[in-house]
Amino acid sequence: MENAARSANDHLLTADVIVVGGGGSGLAAAIAAAENKARVVLLEKNTHLGGTTRLSIGSITATRTALQKKAGIQDSPDEHFEDMAKFAGELAPKDNLALRRVLVDNVPDTVAWLESLGVSFFGPMPEPPHRKPRMHNILPNSRAYIYYLVRRARQLGVDIRLGAEVADILIEKERAAGVKAMIDGRSTLVRSGAIVLASGDFSAGRELKREGRPELAEVDAINSSNTGDGHLMARRIGGVVRNAEIMYAQLRFVAPPSTSLVLRLPPWKALTTLMKAGMRWAPPAVLRPFILSFVTTYLAPEPSLFREGAILVNKRGERFTDELRQPALDVPGQPDKAAYILLDRRLSTLFSAWPNFISTAPGVAYAYLPDYRRNRRDIYHEGNTLGELAKSIGVPAAALEATVRTYNGAGRTGRSRPPLEEGPFVALGPVRNWVVLTDGGVAVTTEHEVTREDGRVIPGLFAAGSTGQGGLLLEGHGHHLGWAFTSGRRAGRNAARLARGLPA
Repeated sequence: MENAARSANDHLLTADVIVVGGGGSGLAAAIAAAENKARVVLLEKNTHLGGTTRLSIGSITATRTALQKKAGIQDSPDEHFEDMAKFAGELAPKDNLALRRVLVDNVPDTVAWLESLGVSFFGPMPEPPHRKPRMHNILPNSRAYIYYLVRRARQLGVDIRLGAEVADILIEKERAAGVKAMIDGRSTLVRSGAIVLASGDFSAGRELKREGRPELAEVDAINSSNTGDGHLMARRIGGVVRNAEIMYAQLRFVAPPSTSLVLRLPPWKALTTLMKAGMRWAPPAVLRPFILSFVTTYLAPEPSLFREGAILVNKRGERFTDELRQPALDVPGQPDKAAYILLDRRLSTLFSAWPNFISTAPGVAYAYLPDYRRNRRDIYHEGNTLGELAKSIGVPAAALEATVRTYNGAGRTGRSRPPLEEGPFVALGPVRNWVVLTDGGVAVTTEHEVTREDGRVIPGLFAAGSTGQGGLLLEGHGHHLGWAFTSGRRAGRNAARLARGLPA
């Protein structure tokens, strides 16, 4: 397959290594390639760097790290490998065990590398069924990854091009020889010795979602830029996507109207050192409000709310789903693709203290109803009566009252959940259904080379992060970021060595 022809209007750039995507995996790949003496150009279609990494909670799960050793935790990659299987459940037969081995063996060095760049972690924190604490949470927020990675990339002379949209991979003599892209408004041919695809997942890519999970095709993504560009480009030249049907969608509260204090904090070393000390020694009453301003920004409502009797209503004041089944799938069909979670006095009291929390960030904090009242006034609505509450959230009072009356009446015909009876009533929302991430990735070797259906390598083409997940299952917190940075570094290094004619 040959498609490397250059038109007379194409601008020409050259590099040893092209990295497509400027998120965590792409930046890691660019740095690793540059550290291996390659001339690197990084092409990011957005006007900013960071990808999904900058939107994440920021945890990495790893063993044999400095923090584990400091805590006296004896752990190993072998134990980590075994414990990852416990997260997979019925999906376990779909897992790529060779890539799981790559992750657990190399992520300890990834954490040390990130720390050498200036990244600060606290932990490790427990997350069952991991048998030992392994989760390392970043300080002060996930944007610190991008700050330090970009700084290092620029130090190494990586040529970063923003607003650069890659359209196709160029094939010459059956080898990936470059890409065609729009850069600075010009059609550009970028020739190279190797390419790393690191363009994220396809959570916003309708074509691939429709193939894998048609019911999620029209559900919006947390990161609207993740349209599966790398997956589609690889497929057009013979690559194949593994586990395209594995996607994760969930209800989440809409984003706050302004950025939280925690996300505005700069990742300065002095500040993160102070934060570590505070987390170790500050009284909980002082520390907790600070942490909760972050937790209530990003997280999802717990299913236990619905088990205890909360219901979902749409903007017409109507209940539209069975909250105990898969309610998130029904939300996109409602007005504005939104809903509200309705609670009464009993539920408000119940979800104000342990063990009944509204949301959690594992290893960070639990958020209860008073935390939402304090930190998310934009999504917290209260009324002494259903009529008052309806006015607060802008739905017809008569419809809301009728909805609750019908729900309560169902208890006499076999409904097992408690009724919603006594005010004040609370509505949390809007909530929307989001595709948070997709686990389908381009098939790759353990050296991150893209392969065809028959396993043959496409020479010169590598993939990392979600693009190059290759059938690896990353259930549990901290595995997606661990894979992003680990696979990015390895793919970048291998691409540089290939481009320079060196052995892998």
